[in-house]
Amino acid sequence: MTDFEHSSSSSNDIASMDSCDISHDSETQFSGDEETLIIRMFNLVGERWSLIAGRIPGRTAEEIEKYWNTRYSTSD
Repeated sequence: MTDFEHSSSSSNDIASMDSCDISHDSETQFSGDEETLIIRMFNLVGERWSLIAGRIPGRTAEEIEKYWNTRYSTSD
């Protein structure tokens, strides 16, 4: 398992978000559905940003990588 897998409580929080909810933690806005998909895809394929972007219409690999690094990256 990776350090980026979330506990069931935080996954449930994300999964219960309305699709109209928007993340304000980065310059690029992502809906709750997009956040959930990014997390699930990352857990499946890792840092294959173009593969993840291919599942989210209108998003580029660069946008998704920037979002991930802003939101979930650790400074170890």
